Amino acid sequence: MRRLGDSLCTTRRKRWITMMRLTYLTGALRSLSRREPLWRCSSRRTIYTGVLCFAMLNTSPAMGVDNSQINAFKLYAHTQVIDAKQYRCLEQLYTKESNWNPAARNGSHYGIPQLRNVKVKALDPYSQIDWGIRYITSRYKTPCNAWAFFEAKGWH
Repeated sequence: MRRLGDSLCTTRRKRWITMMRLTYLTGALRSLSRREPLWRCSSRRTIYTGVLCFAMLNTSPAMGVDNSQINAFKLYAHTQVIDAKQYRCLEQLYTKESNWNPAARNGSHYGIPQLRNVKVKALDPYSQIDWGIRYITSRYKTPCNAWAFFEAKGWH
């Protein structure tokens, strides 16, 4: 019994260390990206993708959706939406819609972006984010426009 408790503490500590690393790296990248000119977007995307790979290697797929996985989803969304202001709008929208849970349901809507498509149920969280961004781009042009519509109407 003592060994089981020790292993649980070790697992919790590893997850905490991983979460702290991600929090530190994400904060450092955000501050770095605010100081760089717009033409350096491709290098920022490379950095974000590297941190995302690090996050994916340090998360356990056997666990449910935890903070480190949610941070990985958010970081991936940030690699797709480089503009910090637009990303904040997307983050607020998806937090209100599904709290970044890839299995969230609201009636016939499903996933992180709460899309109404049967195919989205079979997609991994990263593909759900891609679908959601494509939907926002085709309907609202920008995530901030989608967020403003959501605040006014309560849906998007």
